[in-house]
Amino acid sequence: MVWETMNIPKAKGQSLIELGITITILMFLLSGAVEFGLLFFQYVQLRDAAQEGALYGSICNCSRPDIEVRARGASNSPINLQDDSVSIVVIVQDKNGNYKDTACEQDALTVRVHYSHHIFMPFLPQIIGRDYIALVGKVTDTVLSPVCG
Repeated sequence: MVWETMNIPKAKGQSLIELGITITILMFLLSGAVEFGLLFFQYVQLRDAAQEGALYGSICNCSRPDIEVRARGASNSPINLQDDSVSIVVIVQDKNGNYKDTACEQDALTVRVHYSHHIFMPFLPQIIGRDYIALVGKVTDTVLSPVCG
C-alpha cells in the first residue's frame, strides 16, 4: 500500500535481472548445441577415415602402416588426423575370429580411429566427471584380395 501512494515502481531493475539470467541460460544452451555439433562432425570424420582405411586395406595387398597412412590422409579438418592425439589400430581376423598378421581373401579387416575431444562447454566436465569425450570410428570390411594358399 505504501508503494502505491508514493508512486515508486514496485520492481525497479527487475527487467535487467531477468535479462541477465535469461542470457546466461541461453548462452549455456547455445554452447551445448555448438559442442554437440562439433562432436558429431568429428565423429563423422573419424568414421570416414576408418572407412577409407578399411576399404583400401580390403582391396590391396598392403601392410598395416600403409593402411594407417591412407586413413590419416583421409581428412585434416576439424581434426588433424596426422596429429599424435589420433590413434589408429588395424586388426585382421580370419573366419574363426583368430587374429592374423597378414590379410587374405575373406578375412575381416577392422580399422579403428580414436580421438579424445576436449570439452569446452561450461560445467559439463564437472557433471560427467572428466574433461574429454572419447570418440571412436570403427569399420570392418571383408578382404577381397590377395588369395592366400
